[in-house]
Amino acid sequence: MAIMLKSMTGFGKVSFSAGGKNYDIEIKTLNSKSADINVKLIPLIKHKEFEIRTLLASELERGKIDCSISVSGSDIDNQSLINKSLFKLYYKQLSDICTEMDIPFSGNDTITAILRIPDVLKTDQTELDNQEWQNISEQLKVALSYTNNFRIQEGLVLKNDMISRIVQIKNLLKQIEIFEPERIKTIRTRIANQLTELQGQFDTDKNRFEQELIYYIEKIDFSEEKTRLLNHCNYFISTIETEESVGKKLGFIIQEIGREINTLGSKANNSDIQKIVVQMKDELEKIKEQTMNVL
Repeated sequence: MAIMLKSMTGFGKVSFSAGGKNYDIEIKTLNSKSADINVKLIPLIKHKEFEIRTLLASELERGKIDCSISVSGSDIDNQSLINKSLFKLYYKQLSDICTEMDIPFSGNDTITAILRIPDVLKTDQTELDNQEWQNISEQLKVALSYTNNFRIQEGLVLKNDMISRIVQIKNLLKQIEIFEPERIKTIRTRIANQLTELQGQFDTDKNRFEQELIYYIEKIDFSEEKTRLLNHCNYFISTIETEESVGKKLGFIIQEIGREINTLGSKANNSDIQKIVVQMKDELEKIKEQTMNVL
């Protein structure tokens, strides 16, 4: 079975009828470091919130998750009842506040706002029928499957983009080899000139001088960094191709890639190589932005 990379961006919606009412279930997801779940439910199914949250967390794992279940239709409208005493209380309080604070009072806007307050508008159906809940639960799973399919499609786009950028970093790494002979030649010339200037000015310990020279040459050599950078890039590709829920892991690999690129830049001593390093950093920054949206 192929491994599907998922984006944390998703959307799923279903509309259906159950118990003489028309339901709409809508799920939206965005990127987040953890499962940040927000549910908006009609009063009739408020007692099922924990069950709904558990299902959302299980199916979607991580991200900012917004789920709403709304109901409409003539049947439910006919069952709607206004708690008159509570409505009047809210209306009077809001009117008094507007008068005290010299705020323009709009009756229509106030009515709309009060009707949205919990317990002001109720239905005469106080219990959810088991069969009706079964239908809602099944349709919620359908909406979740749509959301996951959306995430998979978005994930494929992210995956292809990130792999292409990693491949570009590998190609840029190969281009460094073109400038390495010139880099070595420049470094050797610089050392030779400095030695000529210092010759005869100081008495030096030949063995100690050679040791220091070897240490300096090792410090400017970046063959190990190149090897590690290539290995990290290959590891990034193998991880994104073979593992699920890899967003955080890819982030760690990117950090390692960034360290090696930075070291290459600090050791370069060559303007052409520095330009390549800048291009690598640009590609890596774009990959970093993409991984923030990967599950």
